[in-house]
Amino acid sequence: MPLLQALRPTLPILIGASVMLTLSMGLRQSLGIFLQPLTQDVGISVSDFTLAIAVQNLAWGFLQPLAGALTVRHGFRAIMMAGALLYIAGLALMAGAQGMISLMLGAGVLIGTSLACTAAAMAMSVAARAAPEGVRSTVLGIVSAAGSLGALLSAPIGQALSEGYGWRIGLVGFLILSLFMLPAAWFAGRVDRVPLPKVKGIGDVSATEATMTAFGNASFTVMTAAYFVCGMQLVFITTHLPSYLSICGMDPMLSAQTLGVIGGFNVLGSLFFGWAGQRWNKLALLGGIYVARSLVLAWYFMVPPSPTSTLVFGALMGFLWLGVGPLVAGAVAEMFGLQWQAMIQGLAFMSHQVGSFVGAYGGGLIYDALGSYTLAWQIGVAVGLSAGIVQVAFALIRPTAPPLLRTA
Repeated sequence: MPLLQALRPTLPILIGASVMLTLSMGLRQSLGIFLQPLTQDVGISVSDFTLAIAVQNLAWGFLQPLAGALTVRHGFRAIMMAGALLYIAGLALMAGAQGMISLMLGAGVLIGTSLACTAAAMAMSVAARAAPEGVRSTVLGIVSAAGSLGALLSAPIGQALSEGYGWRIGLVGFLILSLFMLPAAWFAGRVDRVPLPKVKGIGDVSATEATMTAFGNASFTVMTAAYFVCGMQLVFITTHLPSYLSICGMDPMLSAQTLGVIGGFNVLGSLFFGWAGQRWNKLALLGGIYVARSLVLAWYFMVPPSPTSTLVFGALMGFLWLGVGPLVAGAVAEMFGLQWQAMIQGLAFMSHQVGSFVGAYGGGLIYDALGSYTLAWQIGVAVGLSAGIVQVAFALIRPTAPPLLRTA
């Protein structure tokens, strides 16, 4: 059966999830373009800004399992709509920021909470339930790819508005874009009417039992630990690359162009790894992504930056960026089924967001202390290579095991 024909009944759900994801992730990934003008205008340090982004990532990560668990009781639509409203409020508060407190509440707490309700884990869980099992990994790759277009759109818009009218107007532009998350979340919420397929997995148990089952699975535990590296590397790049290029005397538009290139090549990477996850070991592919990213990061920071090398870096890193999304979502669905997928994927994502905290805030602390990003990227490369090699080795030695609990 052709893919489009198989997906036709749930196409509005998948489109809604894709639009919601592309806006929530694209806007968030582009906040780094406001680092220099905002900190200079408001009178705060780089580490202050990155602390707000770090808090955003912690709020996102630690609230993700709760948001996923609430979908079991209240449905996806209510949680995603609430998340969209929080995103709008966070950008409004950030646009009017006069100091550290409003920046922390807007960019940190509100947007971080919103992301737990609207970003990758939620969109991937919606798509997994809406897609037939035979094409699930491919569909997850397509939704992840569509979700990658946000940075391609938002970074150049934000940079152009910021340069022409000031950073506050740039954030107002982001706020206007975020309004489209509301109808997207509404359509994606139609998944609440889709019955759970009759597949093996964790069934009608408590959230505590589902959590214990997940962490009792060695493959899940290793994947979760390695996921730390993903967050650390990616948030370091999105938060600090614009600042690094500014220090090196590059055109400010280059950072926005690079974030846009990352978003564009995200599409290709997501499609490829969604397709590959349908055919090969998902966890081994994850480890390969971490190793490849680390090598690209090492190459870029070892040579003097130029517009060409920066755009090539963006293309390579973009291809390896959101490919983790369909692989993690597909692996969780295979190991534990769909009923508790959003919560269990959120449990893994907590590790990712601890890494994000380290990448954002740790990078800022190192820069403030040393006046250079050299030590920060060296740590990112070393930890990334180690985690990637361990993930690949474990995935090949011990393939994923089925869950211990079954549907009653």
